Amino acid sequence: MNIIDQTNRTILFEEFNPEKLDLLTIIGDVKGLDSLKDDKISEINEHLLVGSFDEFLTKFSPTIYSYYNAANQKVVYTAIKPEGVPDNCVTEIKLDQNNDFLKMLCTLIDTKKSQGIKNVDFKFENILDMISPKKVMEDIKQVRKEINYLYSKYEALDDEDPSKLELGDKLNIKFEEASQNYNNVLGMLPLAIEDIKTRLLLGESQEDSETQTIEIGVLTMGEDGELKILEAPKEEEKALAVQSEEQRNALVEVFEEDYEAITEDPSSYVKDLVLRTFAPISAPTTDIDIEKEVNNYNNYLEFYKNTKDDFIKVAKPLVEKLLGVKMYFEQYDTPNRGMMPKLLVTNCKVDMTIKGNNRTRLETFLNTVNAKNSFSDTIWFGIVPAIEMKTDSPTKARRMRFKGTNKTESKNGNTMESLTSILDIAHKYKIQIFFNFEGKEETTFNAMATKGIDNYIDATSVLVNQEYSEYAIPCLPNFTIIPKDKSGVVLDSKMIYEENGARLSKVEEDVLKLWLEGVYVDAAYVAAGIVSAYQCPEYLKERFRDVTRSYPGVRFDIESGDNSLKTVTTLAKEISGFTNAIKNSINRNNFGFVFSSENAQVNGKVVKKITVYKARSLSMLEDGFDSIYKTLMTTYVERILRFETSDFKQDKIVKFFSNNPKSQKSKWLNSKGYINSILQDGDDINYSIDPRSNTCNLDLTFNGNVKNLEVNITKSTAD
Repeated sequence: MNIIDQTNRTILFEEFNPEKLDLLTIIGDVKGLDSLKDDKISEINEHLLVGSFDEFLTKFSPTIYSYYNAANQKVVYTAIKPEGVPDNCVTEIKLDQNNDFLKMLCTLIDTKKSQGIKNVDFKFENILDMISPKKVMEDIKQVRKEINYLYSKYEALDDEDPSKLELGDKLNIKFEEASQNYNNVLGMLPLAIEDIKTRLLLGESQEDSETQTIEIGVLTMGEDGELKILEAPKEEEKALAVQSEEQRNALVEVFEEDYEAITEDPSSYVKDLVLRTFAPISAPTTDIDIEKEVNNYNNYLEFYKNTKDDFIKVAKPLVEKLLGVKMYFEQYDTPNRGMMPKLLVTNCKVDMTIKGNNRTRLETFLNTVNAKNSFSDTIWFGIVPAIEMKTDSPTKARRMRFKGTNKTESKNGNTMESLTSILDIAHKYKIQIFFNFEGKEETTFNAMATKGIDNYIDATSVLVNQEYSEYAIPCLPNFTIIPKDKSGVVLDSKMIYEENGARLSKVEEDVLKLWLEGVYVDAAYVAAGIVSAYQCPEYLKERFRDVTRSYPGVRFDIESGDNSLKTVTTLAKEISGFTNAIKNSINRNNFGFVFSSENAQVNGKVVKKITVYKARSLSMLEDGFDSIYKTLMTTYVERILRFETSDFKQDKIVKFFSNNPKSQKSKWLNSKGYINSILQDGDDINYSIDPRSNTCNLDLTFNGNVKNLEVNITKSTAD
């Protein structure tokens, strides 16, 4: 580890925010250059290298843009900042940890992980309603509660008290949270919906709720012992409320001033809504135009449903990519931080990356970081997600007698041609590329459990028997966060106006619901994440007894023994498993980086997470495809050899493989017995030098299987 201190830096070929810098832009013109300057690499790392999901969100700030179309009275959403629309008419919706859609999906993943139950048994609806107005309002009420708590403490202290100043800092942050949607009418809709419901139905959400005349009272016993609720005397009512009302009135002034200072186009209705939300009155208001409010409520709810539906259609592809990045980092599941995975995000589309002169820019960058004897910036792995998979189209009906699925060809996938171009470049720099086909119903565990892997083998056949085949790692199946048939979100029911008040409708047609149409995570993120994780000795030490901190996990074979049951993913099982016929097919072909959702135990403990079943590249052997660790191990040995022999000097190569106890080969042979030993039992490494061709042939033996590596030697001046 003192020579190569990391073996898990990963490059991600994906665009997240076109408004942010990307790899091609930073590299710039490379005409006549063999490599980039050190300060250029530092600039790339500063803008594009991330070590956690939070850092990723901070650096790339993924955003959805919206603006209003007065011609059709609709909200327009786009993943690209709209040109021709004035900036003051565009609303930026940040997809960060505070976004209700992303937050709901992250909560769902964490809940499934903690419960460890299959998709068919999981209560998705309990999490999905986090994006309903009711749940959005609950989050706001929590902010309100914290503001009231902090403000009461703040007011009780002297002005110059340091504790008061610290509380002031906290209050400023909370008010910033509260004020985020002052200028965003759409963001205020959940507040308006729940506000009307609270005032008309007294905060109740039962379907039989209706308005009633309210008089505040007190509970008493009559002369015969009977219970009575009598109208409270006005002075008593006032006395009970005076203390809380003082604080409320003070907060009202603060919120009123804050709203008017921040809002560009103030509205008395919205201002009153803000005040009622964050500083509610202690007694309900009875002078309400019920019919008007019912109409407002129904309009708001319908508009919220339609706009939320449109937002999700645009945001979901980007959110799925964000979840992929989150899952990459989450696989490094250890409290003892060591060789933490790093992700270099190109932030540009794959087809743009390999287009024309851009290909030269990428090659120049990779030549800089991967073709030197300095390994701190070396890239070992790559991720190319969402490759288009062509499927047989069902017979088209000439006449649509019933409403069917609106299937359109995906425009978000990367092409097989782009993938082959990336592989053609990557293999020259020893970068193993994890890729997967688009996340959809046809590429899930459920689909693979019924149809097997033949379609994956057919789709990747063009990548077999190529120079780059051993660097191509197909990952399957994709992960289902929300199944298509369980992706319905109930928002609320419409309200009905009646002579004596209002009530929520009990008619099924009046229940407003939207469908997410399934949410998926690309398998390549998880595969690259877990391989990057087990490169770290600290990660391995959490799971195995015999681990040395001297070496990374380049020789770790996740398929061997119980390794896959101890080195599990962080995702909960999705199905009850594959049939024996499907598993026999997988074992017979030894194809791909395959995930498994099988019932299993290790050391008497039930494994509740998804595990790795196969870890193979597209390098063809007689009995199937080759293990990915062999390529990684060979790359590691070559880089160590190049460093130790000063670029393959012949005399130093001889010394490298000598029987001297201090030679590198002797050190590796003498440190067998660890789960991450460079040479395991049954392994060996030998060499032969051909002086006529000035080449050195290395034979790396992995448990009886030989892999050959050829390097060009440098003769000493004495020869």
